[in-house]
Amino acid sequence: MSEVSSDLVQQLLKERKADRRWKNIRFIVWIIIISLFVWLTFFNHSTSTLSGRYVSLLRLDGMIAPQSEISSEVIVPLLQDAFKDKGSQGIILDINSPGGTPVQAAIIHNAIVKLKKKYHKKVVVVGEDLLTSGAYYIAVAADAIYVNPNTLTGSIGVIMKGFGFSGLIKKLGIERRVYTSGTDKDRLDPFLPQSPKDIEKIRQVMNEVHDNFNQAVLEGRKGKLHADPATLFTGDFWSGQTAVKLGLVDGLGNLIDVAEKEFRTSHFREYSASPGLLKILSGQVSNAWGAFLESISETFHPFSAEPLT
Repeated sequence: MSEVSSDLVQQLLKERKADRRWKNIRFIVWIIIISLFVWLTFFNHSTSTLSGRYVSLLRLDGMIAPQSEISSEVIVPLLQDAFKDKGSQGIILDINSPGGTPVQAAIIHNAIVKLKKKYHKKVVVVGEDLLTSGAYYIAVAADAIYVNPNTLTGSIGVIMKGFGFSGLIKKLGIERRVYTSGTDKDRLDPFLPQSPKDIEKIRQVMNEVHDNFNQAVLEGRKGKLHADPATLFTGDFWSGQTAVKLGLVDGLGNLIDVAEKEFRTSHFREYSASPGLLKILSGQVSNAWGAFLESISETFHPFSAEPLT
């Protein structure tokens, strides 16, 4: 192929790559515009207004744990905003959770108690499929708790799970080497046999956490429990209809029915952990940005195709 033809081919390839690059740029711009529209429409509720009676609504769905949607760092600020809402008749927590860490549950529970004293607003919990363990810990901070007849409720206890591999590594001929500066620093090491001292320590700590849970229930359900604490605080769970009889909850009902009964409204202003605009944009344009960088790389990369003959 002549030198002129080769130059022409290279020029056409460069123009095609440049055209692809500008297409990618336009695509990214459109993604940003669409993402901004979606965020302003569906996630940014700060400017939303409601006329008439309404109640603030928070949904707690899933495990209660750090760096999750039901963590103190997420829920407490939402609670603060909900309580500060002067137009709201009160707060409903719609909870569907099997529980989680006692620390996160306690922080959220204590925040509700503190905010109730400060703003003098009623808080009502509606339990969905699960209202157990840490979720129930949070719920007892409310003025009233409602569940479905089939809601699993209670589980007022503490659990710790683990595995032991000391026999396994012995069979495999593996020598475990651990160096500590404290006699108990390697406690709970799954590759070491459990000792009576270890079990005693674990039970001591778990009993302390359990006592804190029990005390929160006794304070939150004061005068409402219809069964002996020795029966209620075993870690067992019950159906919603039995929980009513035991005094663990106040009644049966769904979200709409409870809102109308407790606050005389079926309108809600929902407070949720909406993702920030930058998070939305970063998630939606990551692939486009990769394609854009690739197109730039191709545009400025030396022409390395095999010569045409």
